[in-house]
Amino acid sequence: MEYTRLGNSGLYVSRLALGTIPFGSGGGFEKIAGVRGDDARWQIREALDHGVNFLDTANIYSAGDAERVLGETLGATRDDVVLTSKARMPVGEGPNDSGASRYHLTRAVEDSLTRLQTDHLDLLYIHQWDGQTPLLETITTVNDLIRSGKIRYWGVSNFNGWQLAKTVYEAKLAGLDGPIAQQVYYTPEAREIEYEIIPAARDLGVATFGWSPLGEGLLNGKVRRGTETPPDTRQGAGWPEPHVTDRERAYDLIELFDEIATELGWSIPQVVISWILDRPGVNGTVIAARSRDHLRQDLDAAELTLPRQARDRITSASQLAAYYPLWHRMMTAQDRPEPSEVEYYREQKAHVFGEHE
Repeated sequence: MEYTRLGNSGLYVSRLALGTIPFGSGGGFEKIAGVRGDDARWQIREALDHGVNFLDTANIYSAGDAERVLGETLGATRDDVVLTSKARMPVGEGPNDSGASRYHLTRAVEDSLTRLQTDHLDLLYIHQWDGQTPLLETITTVNDLIRSGKIRYWGVSNFNGWQLAKTVYEAKLAGLDGPIAQQVYYTPEAREIEYEIIPAARDLGVATFGWSPLGEGLLNGKVRRGTETPPDTRQGAGWPEPHVTDRERAYDLIELFDEIATELGWSIPQVVISWILDRPGVNGTVIAARSRDHLRQDLDAAELTLPRQARDRITSASQLAAYYPLWHRMMTAQDRPEPSEVEYYREQKAHVFGEHE
């Protein structure tokens, strides 16, 4: 297992994080969760045996039950892992039961610590942008949580590039600790973050971890063109994510992954995860599975390296169209390219303009 440093901090984590969205049950997660007891303990042991030291959860997963199960499971291994959680999403019906305000974040962290049976989080993600709370209030609150010892570091999740930049610089201007990492949705089917969000993070010194590398089950090998998806999967159970704008393109990509997996003797998830871990600006990704076999496959993907030809086939086939001002910058401003975007320029120019080095 390789380890990566989170942003400008001194914290090192495994490039695969174990996600716990399948842990517990309740809160609308029943169809995709249910892992607890011996199965949860097995997942933690297996992840640790593979070198994973990064555990990911959130206070909304199964309405807090995922945190509860994780806290019961960790036991003496708590100090062997970097433990993260998230807060910001609604956890009730009241006007202050969501958001990134001092009131909500402080209470959310305290509730998470109780469920997780720990006195601190190693990393707290702000789970989504809050367009109503003054940003400095959020930044000051997480810094107060750091000073009180309830969290060690903080990050953001699902932010736009401008929101990430504003957060980093508001913290700098206030002389406070800024985010060290972001967690964002990223798969070969959904590469939008390459155009603004990853370059912003690279320029700002913020680490990038992807979430749901298999696209909420879209790319697990069980979703195929012209066939019914098994009902015991996320996609077969009617899970609303991800937002797929071109279903036929997604099927084409799945067929390509299957072809490459067959050639290599791998699984489709291993092909996808290996491609993601090789991407520029990507520190790692969060895996999660309900079955033991699936989790083993995902963990083993960290030790696999896609042959260059297979990697390039996926990159070319999944390339998204460049939007303004990116296409204009590629056409007119490559005498002084932006270092945080230069690898993406090369791929976009080859795809959009047929230019190869």
